[in-house]
Amino acid sequence: TGDCEPLAEIAFEAEIVHWRGPAPFLFVPVPEDHVAEIRYAAKLASYGWGCVPVEARIGGTDFTSSLFPRGETYMLPVKVAVQRAEGLGLGDRVAVEMRIVAR
Repeated sequence: TGDCEPLAEIAFEAEIVHWRGPAPFLFVPVPEDHVAEIRYAAKLASYGWGCVPVEARIGGTDFTSSLFPRGETYMLPVKVAVQRAEGLGLGDRVAVEMRIVAR
């Protein structure tokens, strides 16, 4: 994906949840043990409202997005195109790989 050296590379598994935030409403919450690393990388990568740009992969689908701060964690939006490509929905457990890169 990106040519820049990533500020962080994170992989985790979590369940897709619903959140009445920005569309598409389905998100993967980042497990607590990765939050400190994201906050550190966010100092260089974050833009308005604490959003953090990421290059992510779920299954065989690569996409760009932004993590949204929510309470004590971050939420990764699961774009509709990713949901369709991977056959995903609410409650599904997914493996996520993501890179935080300075934009």
